[in-house]
Amino acid sequence: MRHDILFGRATSANWPTRRARGYECNGRRARGGARAGIPFVDGAAVTFARAQDSMFAWLKTLRRREVRYPPGPEGKLFYAIGDIHGRSDCLAQAHALIDRDVAERGARDRALEIYIGDYVDRGPDSKGVIDLLIARSTSARVVALRGNHEIIMESFLRGQIPFDDWRRLGGLETILSYRVDARSLLEKGGVQPRDLADKVPASHLRFISSLKSVYTNGRYCFVHAGLRPGVAIERQSIEDLAWIRDEFLNFGGKFGFIVIHGHTPVTSIDFLSNRINIDTGAYMTNRLSVLRIDPEGVSVLEPASK
Repeated sequence: MRHDILFGRATSANWPTRRARGYECNGRRARGGARAGIPFVDGAAVTFARAQDSMFAWLKTLRRREVRYPPGPEGKLFYAIGDIHGRSDCLAQAHALIDRDVAERGARDRALEIYIGDYVDRGPDSKGVIDLLIARSTSARVVALRGNHEIIMESFLRGQIPFDDWRRLGGLETILSYRVDARSLLEKGGVQPRDLADKVPASHLRFISSLKSVYTNGRYCFVHAGLRPGVAIERQSIEDLAWIRDEFLNFGGKFGFIVIHGHTPVTSIDFLSNRINIDTGAYMTNRLSVLRIDPEGVSVLEPASK
């Protein structure tokens, strides 16, 4: 597999450092720090990030208008969860929000949870995230999609890319969550696929290999990165579904579905006429977004007021 195709433009420069709106996991703000594993800005960089916030907020007022979304399928209730990136604490809170909403609606038999991908890398507890998702699938109906970071992890485990390529996109945090002695291995020459494979439970390997690339239901399409305009769903490439950015994000026409996606972090859930971006950068903001779709349309799941 060619590395330039595998990694595309998904470098650290593509990831914003500005804060996202929404609830905060454990009521904490994101901070930098070796143990936290959550990069953030401080000092002069905060001023720059705030200036970015103002600019992006202004730009969004130019393109945003009131959007009416189609109803979800009758008798069904969807919860779409954004990119998690090793934040098991945020995921646990999202589960609590969903459980509360399902109980209030008496909708356990109608609810379906759709995870948009990117469960691993960058955040401190990728292993814990996959543990939670596997456990969740035993008590709730779950569709788990494959993100580009799961593709990278699989590629490393198969010996298709070197660890240094994965490390640049957050792989170090992932192997540390599996208790791989990265410092010792790096001092001896590098981390090899077997070093991680020996630590990853078989259930995790089965989970990763079982991930879907796309899921459609009613008038909604759920995918990690997006769709290539003008290409039918059944002809979309796995690479585009997990990696596409500009061609998808800059397209203002119709896809045939309302596309629910992540992959490109935004300051708040981005509601556009043809797509909804639910990646609010949980690994660096402590905010994991949950979108609810029901026969009345689309809404954001919010924590209870204190």
